[in-house]
Amino acid sequence: MKNSFGNNLKRERISAGFTQKQLAQKLGIAQQRISQWELDEVEPTLGSLIAIMRALNVKFEDLVDMEDDLWWTH
Repeated sequence: MKNSFGNNLKRERISAGFTQKQLAQKLGIAQQRISQWELDEVEPTLGSLIAIMRALNVKFEDLVDMEDDLWWTH
């Protein structure tokens, strides 16, 4: 399985005991956005990424593969 942001987010969300709906409510966004992130359809904004890290109590490196050039080409 690819070590993508979406896969990492899903792993950490489940580990924290959240459903997509619960995490979306905690972040104040639509559940569809969580799904889009987990499917790697869209990338979160920096503000959203920080909110995700706080909500799930995880570090940047837990969500983002530092070897993934896509994160550094935007």
